[in-house]
Amino acid sequence: MTYTLPTLSPRPATTPKTAYLISSGDLRESANIAGWPAQLELEHGVTRALENLGWHVQRANDVDPKTGHGFISSQRMGLDVFKHIPVDAPLIVAEAVWQYSHHVLAGLRTHRGPILTVANFSGEWPGLVGLLGLNASLTKMGTEYSTLWSVDFADEWFLDGLRSWTQTGVIAHDDSHVHPQRDLPVSAERAVGEALAANLASEKAIIGVFDEGCMGMYNAIIDDELLNKTGIYKERLSQSALYAEMLKVEDADADEAFAWLVDQGLHFRFGSDDATQLTREQVQWQLKMYIAALRIADDFGLDAVGIQYQQGLKDLVPASDLAEGLLNSADRPPVRSRDGARVLHEGRAFPHFNEADEGVAVDALVTDRVWRAMGLLPDNTLHDVRWGEDFDGQFVWVYEISGSVPGSHLGGWSNAEAWRQDPVFFPAGGATINGCSKPGEVVLSRVYIAEGILQADIFRGSVVELPAEETKRRKEATNPEWPIAHVVLHGISRNQFMARHKANHVQLAYAPDAAIADKALTAKAAMFADMGIKVHVLGAVNL
Repeated sequence: MTYTLPTLSPRPATTPKTAYLISSGDLRESANIAGWPAQLELEHGVTRALENLGWHVQRANDVDPKTGHGFISSQRMGLDVFKHIPVDAPLIVAEAVWQYSHHVLAGLRTHRGPILTVANFSGEWPGLVGLLGLNASLTKMGTEYSTLWSVDFADEWFLDGLRSWTQTGVIAHDDSHVHPQRDLPVSAERAVGEALAANLASEKAIIGVFDEGCMGMYNAIIDDELLNKTGIYKERLSQSALYAEMLKVEDADADEAFAWLVDQGLHFRFGSDDATQLTREQVQWQLKMYIAALRIADDFGLDAVGIQYQQGLKDLVPASDLAEGLLNSADRPPVRSRDGARVLHEGRAFPHFNEADEGVAVDALVTDRVWRAMGLLPDNTLHDVRWGEDFDGQFVWVYEISGSVPGSHLGGWSNAEAWRQDPVFFPAGGATINGCSKPGEVVLSRVYIAEGILQADIFRGSVVELPAEETKRRKEATNPEWPIAHVVLHGISRNQFMARHKANHVQLAYAPDAAIADKALTAKAAMFADMGIKVHVLGAVNL
């Protein structure tokens, strides 16, 4: 007998002072094509900075003449590209747009050379969001990396970091704002958190996930072995089941929800061109999704639900964002059971974790229970960490999420407008919940995986009011159709936050004032800790 054995493809040898560069892209070609000019500008800036240090930058793959861009746009393409990268070469992952991390994670997992992730500090495209998602994914899988960002790639902070990476393979960031949670003093708030954690461990909770792994977010999947220890379990659901349930929702039920929103003052910016403008039919489908999600949650006895949307549903129906924002609002259109006998979760928000991000699921569920136990409005949401700039002597972040904030965060439905989603990302359209988040004190947090365990960073901030012209400028510099929150973090600088944060998302919940926000943070930290989650308190916090 003869046997055919595979032959290993030879890998090129490492060349001194040569860094290979790759860029992970979107799975949606429309987004890759639209974002390519910004990516080119980023790569030119990084290349110029390295050449000034006497280094050469080798792009690992050429621009595809058919697509006109050089993004790695699938996992298979990523595997093929890595065949031509020396396994121990210095490697740069440069990101100016949102990227699907799993396109490059397989190659990065086995790469032996120093890895640098880098982004342009810009709001034009969600490159910072993509960078943070990739960093969180690398952290989850235990792959060492360094990270940098810059507005123009000429500032001394960036150049010092780049110089360190070329000389040592690592970059040290300031983490003096990070404090492991000490034993909390005995208080009513600590007792609330501990009691809620004990109840969760005993009674347990179920989160319904409409397809895991949205948009390549490996960092957003929490394995059952880690999740179940907290008292939370998964009901794995299919987006096809959600679509099938949407088909069963009567037009009259969706019409009733629409009339409720109009009565509350939500303005819909309708047009007639379905391809580029918001239409009543798009909104009808979104309201059917909202009703269908609550009915399925009722069927399975769920405590929270997450709709993936992007792959699959985006090609069938309009965006899920309006449905998601309604679910996260205590003040929302009533939804009756199929037989009309019951109003589902009447008078309560029903926690939704956008983009099926399970770190958000844990956080949203905990926030909902702590805030309700303390008699506070539990409406909470994730935001993308999109961008930010100095304003009037302080750094003000632009937090945005794709149109799915609770109405209460904007000061009520009458302060919100429904705009059409951008066709680049949402070909079937659908309404956002557009507006500017109201000023107030907020508690922020993120649950993530590092060192093989669940961990949580928790910190304080303030949503501030900026002049109308500055708000408009910031919205137009990012996505004007999405809701915006102007956030100032307490005791955490821009670079400290970027270096530390292990997610593309951050969770935000309001409190009536600073004192109550501190108390709510204490209760939430206590609940996290008693759930077995390692807690870190960041910045200036009054426990």
